[in-house]
Amino acid sequence: MTAGHAQTVANPYPKTITVTGSAEMEIVPDEIYVMVDLKEYEKKGQGKVTIDKIRQDFLAAVRSLGLPDTSISVAAYDSYSTNPWLRKKNKKNELYASITYQVKLKNAAQVDQLVDKLDDNATNNFYIARTSHSKLAEYRKNLKIQAVRAAKEKAGYLAEAINERPGEAVTVNEPNEYYQPYYGTVANRMMKAEAAQMDQAADQPQADFKKIKLKYDVTVVFALK
Repeated sequence: MTAGHAQTVANPYPKTITVTGSAEMEIVPDEIYVMVDLKEYEKKGQGKVTIDKIRQDFLAAVRSLGLPDTSISVAAYDSYSTNPWLRKKNKKNELYASITYQVKLKNAAQVDQLVDKLDDNATNNFYIARTSHSKLAEYRKNLKIQAVRAAKEKAGYLAEAINERPGEAVTVNEPNEYYQPYYGTVANRMMKAEAAQMDQAADQPQADFKKIKLKYDVTVVFALK
């Protein structure tokens, strides 16, 4: 197209206003993911307690809390009995199989109940891996909507200050998320005696887990009219 035939395309939105909207909330987690490391050990007068026995006892303990099997999963498993190279290399030393379970609990009370049922000799480690919430996806959706609505409200009073009114939305960006769950770190072995030192007095209400913080920030461009 030559310069003589060029046409100027009119800007459909000659005047716009760009605003940000935010929405946030804190929720108490109802999904606590606990990691439990179990390992074979020697019991005086009885020899080695096998990993099969340890697994059976652990699963029975978890089920006694009323938890479904779907809340238990194997995170890691090391069995030396089926590896001939390791048996040969360590023939002078006893090898001990180990297994790590992940258990999904609902609250701090269930965590304490599980600790009480652990075999102190078999348990190498016990820690909180992370927390979440069963309705997290729903909360995220609602907060995004609230953030956009907050942007629209802000556009209204800012435009009114210059005797304008916001019209249709020109662009809406996907809200940026700030998500702060609880992530535990691999701590030292946590046994019943150690856990008892961390508990609050029996006559005081039990502290819950740190709340999950969700926050969304969205940028919206509105036409002015």
